[in-house]
Amino acid sequence: MSTELKSAPAAAPSTAPSAALSAPLPSPCVSLCKMDPDSGFCVGCLRTIDEIVQWAQAGDDFKRAVWAEIKRREELIDFD
Repeated sequence: MSTELKSAPAAAPSTAPSAALSAPLPSPCVSLCKMDPDSGFCVGCLRTIDEIVQWAQAGDDFKRAVWAEIKRREELIDFD
């Protein structure tokens, strides 16, 4: 349980969950922009080109869904 707390983002303190929900969602971009032709994901942020293009105009629900997909994709990739 303490491991989960250490990995929680600083922008979402457990004492103020409503404040975290109202804060703008950060972009997953890490300025390593290269599309992998096999997976269709950016090698830097693991988003699809459609997700990248839509990000700036998207609402929070879309952005949360993309973040959830990124987490899922991270679990499927062998980085070794």
